[in-house]
Amino acid sequence: MRVAIVGYGKMGKAIEKVAKEQGLEVVRRIDPKGGEVGALTRDSVRGVDVAFEFTSPETAVENLLTLFEYGIDCVVGTTGWYARIEEVKRAVTERGVGCVYAPNFSVGMNLFFEVVSSAGRLFGGVEDARFGVEEAHHEAKKDAPSGTALKIVEVLRESGARLRENSVPSLRVGYIPGTHKVLIDMPYETISLEHVVRQREVFAYGAVLAARLIRGKKGLFTFAELLRESLKG
Repeated sequence: MRVAIVGYGKMGKAIEKVAKEQGLEVVRRIDPKGGEVGALTRDSVRGVDVAFEFTSPETAVENLLTLFEYGIDCVVGTTGWYARIEEVKRAVTERGVGCVYAPNFSVGMNLFFEVVSSAGRLFGGVEDARFGVEEAHHEAKKDAPSGTALKIVEVLRESGARLRENSVPSLRVGYIPGTHKVLIDMPYETISLEHVVRQREVFAYGAVLAARLIRGKKGLFTFAELLRESLKG
């Protein structure tokens, strides 16, 4: 599989490392500040099967629309663009390509969502049960709460859990790759569910897996959807 990396920052470099280890051919690194190619053009992605889009909320959608126009499947790790998801979905359908997105490409986290959903259903029926979410990341992370924490909140609410509005404490300190915790508190006991990332490569590993899973598919998918489907098989 021939791939391009759009956004050659820390995540882009981690994806390149894991992709090469798994036998993928990285043919382009596109980034105005550090890639071998500064702009996304038809020539810069000629012959590419899948593109990894890890840039910024301001540029992600335009990059995706351009890649779809060129007939390239995409793996999207950028967050903050979901308000335009219907526009992206229409473009995917019109161009007949495949696209997979996630706020977090950790395989463990995407299965953690399932655990959290089950916990929400189980404890949501307990009258005195209250739920909370907290997260911690390195001091360079810009968004707070993290996209993953917001996804956990969404999963909990969909499962029937009771949460207070805007109650996701966020810590930004040091070099923490990512820690997310769900607390289920009752009058005399507390249950804690926690996911801890040890290395950034966990996201790269999941993104490369997503690239393999999206090949041959048409439409817009979450990584969790593709992962569940692959585990059933």
